Amino acid sequence: MQPLARLITPPPLVALFVALLALSVSACTAVQPMMPAAQETPPAAPSTTPGPEGSPSMPGMDMSSDAPFDAAFIDSMTEHHQGAIAMAEEVLATSERPELLALVDAIIAAQTAEITRMQEWRAAWFPDLAPTGGMGMDMGGMSVGSDDGTPFDQRFLVAMISHHQGAIEMADMALQMSERPEIRTLAEAIIAAQTAEIEQMRGWLAEWYNVTQ
Repeated sequence: MQPLARLITPPPLVALFVALLALSVSACTAVQPMMPAAQETPPAAPSTTPGPEGSPSMPGMDMSSDAPFDAAFIDSMTEHHQGAIAMAEEVLATSERPELLALVDAIIAAQTAEITRMQEWRAAWFPDLAPTGGMGMDMGGMSVGSDDGTPFDQRFLVAMISHHQGAIEMADMALQMSERPEIRTLAEAIIAAQTAEIEQMRGWLAEWYNVTQ
């Protein structure tokens, strides 16, 4: 009779197969496949449309020509200032309020000087450039209006507040798009002066006519 240990010893081929199988299972358990880390998709860049001289067009601006931005700004702001001066001159001829008379005197003086300065820049920077189509932006109120049922001074305040808001929007655009320090300095001055004047005019509307705007 053969010893028990000899009876249960597996044949050599079976033992080899079992050993290889165990080795394979061990390797699969020890080495786990590495999954690539999820990558975040970067946010899409804002869409811009190339503008004049390769500058992107900005929302609210509809420049109809290939003129340089600074030339279009000068042309638009000159026209805008001329509108403000015309409205201010109506006040000089119509209003009796000393506060308004002092305000429009300041508007006429400041904006006449700015028109002169802008025209000097245009002649120096763009001597051969024809008039541009401007910036294509809403300029705000450009006239006092003719509603006889509303006092003239009230109509002027409402119109000039809207007019100043248009100038501030154009000046904000210049701060974003102009590379000329002269234009940027002018834009900053326009924003500061006309923001303060808007607050003053809103105060008069509320005080004199109980109107908020």
